Amino acid sequence: MIGVDVGTTGLKAVVVGPDGRLLGQASAPYDTLRPQPGWTEQPPEWWWEACRSVLGALRAGGALRPEAAIAIGLTGQMHGSVFLDEADRVVRPAIMWNDQRTAAECKEIEQRVGLQRLIDLTGNRALTGFTAPKLLWLRKHEPESYARTRHLLLPKDYVRLRMTGERATDVADASGTLLFDVRSRKWSSEVVEAIEVPPEWLPPALESPQVSGRLTPQAASALGLPAGIPVVAGAGDQAAGGVGSGAVEEGVITASLGTSGVVFSATLQPRVDPQARLHSFCHAAHGLWHLMGVMLAAGGSFQWLADTLRPLAEGERMEEKLSVLAAGAPTGSGGLVFLPYLAGERTPHADPFARGAFVGLRAEHGLPHLARAVMEGVAFGLRDSLELIREMGVSATEVRAIGGGARSRLWRQILADVFACPVVSLEADEGPAFGAALLAGIGAEIFASVSQACHTTIRLAERLEPERKAVEVYEGLYRRYRELYPLLRDTFHALSGFDAASGR
Repeated sequence: MIGVDVGTTGLKAVVVGPDGRLLGQASAPYDTLRPQPGWTEQPPEWWWEACRSVLGALRAGGALRPEAAIAIGLTGQMHGSVFLDEADRVVRPAIMWNDQRTAAECKEIEQRVGLQRLIDLTGNRALTGFTAPKLLWLRKHEPESYARTRHLLLPKDYVRLRMTGERATDVADASGTLLFDVRSRKWSSEVVEAIEVPPEWLPPALESPQVSGRLTPQAASALGLPAGIPVVAGAGDQAAGGVGSGAVEEGVITASLGTSGVVFSATLQPRVDPQARLHSFCHAAHGLWHLMGVMLAAGGSFQWLADTLRPLAEGERMEEKLSVLAAGAPTGSGGLVFLPYLAGERTPHADPFARGAFVGLRAEHGLPHLARAVMEGVAFGLRDSLELIREMGVSATEVRAIGGGARSRLWRQILADVFACPVVSLEADEGPAFGAALLAGIGAEIFASVSQACHTTIRLAERLEPERKAVEVYEGLYRRYRELYPLLRDTFHALSGFDAASGR
């Protein structure tokens, strides 16, 4: 079973045996275009070339034997917009999930549909990262590109198109477009009509394990695989990550420490936060939905600190060094608090103009305190989402930590202490790619259901219990953390418009 993850900074693929054993994994990086401050774009051709490279590396290494390939599952970054013309040619670089250019278009959508009606239908309010505002932005600011557009796809679905020649998506990824009725698991004709999106531009939305097409001879030649291999619908990265970590029942929560941070909970019915502080999406398992809180810079905050300091320590693994230093700082970082809003924020503050900050700096604070404060600040941001999920009536019996940041035992312990809840790691934390591979197995009838696939293949590793004294420290510090954004909001907004050149 092959799982392909079209990520933000690179593409990853895994090969998984029917017993869940990881047979191999490989990845290929790509860049992000930033034509203006706050804009992020990627040419979709990069994803396809990375897919060819990664599958080629897996074949060369012996992990992927073409004759043994059963099926392919797709996952990837959500919300991005791939604009195609009538011949399925890319019109312009894709606008990514972390792009912040569409604040005006978000307001327009909420005015056209009505905020509460939009939340009721889509489970969400209009946010700059979502797909629909990007479409309105294109119509307003690049009318020539808009006039050429005939199809709208999400990032992983462009790779599907190149694999199968079929335009399709899945209900989980479609839920992040702001064009989807999450309760009915279909495109919302009401929203589509209100914001004047041609409905024929939208692909069929399938359940995640459904076969969406088969590898064409041309794609098979490019990828070194047999033609005709089924490609399942797959899911957006968060729903696929939920499958890959076994979060397919209420009470099992995942906390993802990737570039962004996500707290994810399966639900047995659609639960919509009336204030839309949480996202409510369809899950990758039929008959399940999920709640999700998102912070835009989780592992990205730690990466920022490492990148900032890297020129001072050539040849050293700055991330590892910072982790060691952070372990030497006291719980609570000596009263130093970090606000992780380096890229704006989404949950619980839907604010593209939020900014990061260290608060409480003293001369006694050194690099260990700064490093630990970043880890703690990210944990506080994730707790914001966990508290909202609890408010929605979902209890957390166990949190499963996934993503690159979860490889840090210190960070997992901080999460357990901040959440006051056990945190568990996984033996094979391959995240969304692993979930996509399991969905491929279901589509190929290796497993009867998502639940059976998870129980058969997912193995838990270390369980960390919260430490009482640390829980007490963090409880008080978290209350202070919660006070800071309202106090600094106006300052953040004023600084976001500051023109350093003119001094205004």
